[in-house]
Amino acid sequence: MTIIFNRAHTQAPKGDETWQQVVSEAYFPLETDCRDRSNFYGTMDRWSLGVVGLSRIQCDAVLYRRKRHHFLNETESSLLIAIPENEEVQFSQNQRRTSCKPGGFLVERSDAPYEYWHDGRNVQWVLKVPSASVRARVGPAERLGGLTFDGREGVASYFLSSLRMAVSHVAQLDDAAREAAGNHLLDLLCLAIRNDSRVLGSSTSTIRSAHLYRAEQFIREHLKAPDLSPAVVADACGISLRYLQQLFTETGQSVNGYIRDRRLVRCSEDLRAAGNAATVAEIAYRWGFADQAQFSKHYKARFGCTPTETRKEAGRLRT
Repeated sequence: MTIIFNRAHTQAPKGDETWQQVVSEAYFPLETDCRDRSNFYGTMDRWSLGVVGLSRIQCDAVLYRRKRHHFLNETESSLLIAIPENEEVQFSQNQRRTSCKPGGFLVERSDAPYEYWHDGRNVQWVLKVPSASVRARVGPAERLGGLTFDGREGVASYFLSSLRMAVSHVAQLDDAAREAAGNHLLDLLCLAIRNDSRVLGSSTSTIRSAHLYRAEQFIREHLKAPDLSPAVVADACGISLRYLQQLFTETGQSVNGYIRDRRLVRCSEDLRAAGNAATVAEIAYRWGFADQAQFSKHYKARFGCTPTETRKEAGRLRT
């Protein structure tokens, strides 16, 4: 759908509220501060690609603020991937101040306050992805806020070109194909993040954190293995089982709990996919759950609903 807001024909107070409502509905609650309050122009196009939301914004100079009260009662967080097309953007979050020029992309966390702004009319793409989906693929998302990535080469370049290609075909795609495109973009994004040495370095500043990172990565890469266990992980990483358990205990989570949570997130993604005809039991088994009853119990504890309810709700939202 296309949303158009032209501030030139709207009184300033009402206009502020309208543009703020547009971006808040697309992403999450935040505040806007338009530089030219008497003559502001902005357009937004939005597409749904399964668990991924994609939008294209063209607007005049504006400052976006995400404050603590905006997310105090939120239970699920998201990441925004901002991709400026023709003007540099500025960003500040968690004492990290950065800028992103055309040709790159920037990561914003929804679960921490931030400010994001640009000084002139800009065109930008914005990808909204669940933090849980990113964590299931690359590990903790907390360290990503404010990081910029060079999209001119390697996997990052492939990610950006795939995004533009998906948009050029989205009108001809059915629900299943759009979800497949969204999952492809999500996987490419996470691969680009994983390939960046700063992401690895930020979590491996000590020997213990290096061991933990390798263990988490091994788990994420072998979630479908039915025999994945703490002992298998410890052996693959060349450390003792007791040491592995200590590493995870220090993070407030057990090894089995980490494995289960990542599997549940991937199961939830499959249950929401329009083109996935597999039964709940088949999806659970695919991601390493051998006991259907235990899977359903853990799923409801994690998401507050049953797997069947998730599938029905996803189908209702598509109609």
